[in-house]
Amino acid sequence: MLDNTDISILEELSNNSRITMKELGEKVHLTGPAASARVAKLEDNGIIEAYTIKKNEIKMGFYIHAFITIFTQNSNHKPYLSFVDTQKEFVIQNYKISGDGCYLLECKFQSNEAMNTFLEALNQHANYKLSIVINKNP
Repeated sequence: MLDNTDISILEELSNNSRITMKELGEKVHLTGPAASARVAKLEDNGIIEAYTIKKNEIKMGFYIHAFITIFTQNSNHKPYLSFVDTQKEFVIQNYKISGDGCYLLECKFQSNEAMNTFLEALNQHANYKLSIVINKNP
């Protein structure tokens, strides 16, 4: 069970995973070694699975952020999944979902032309419904 200190540690690491253990300890009212021990325990218990970075896709040239609801044409999803595996440049995440559709594909594209090329290739494996992100609220 997580206590308030563990929750504070997770919040601080979510904001800045490069923070030193000394700085983290100061923010959550622990010593550096005590903060380090708490982080190690969170890692050992599988609560912290990985450390990552947040990329600014727009500054990297990906101006279009889209969600694509996937409707596979039959119960064999392997052709679709194989296609998605070849599109790592564009695919952010592929979620298997219940409800409307079989998958929810989160993608990024540099241009409408790149998106159209992707969608034409996708249409060989599945039908889809496209939603484009207009704005992301913090």
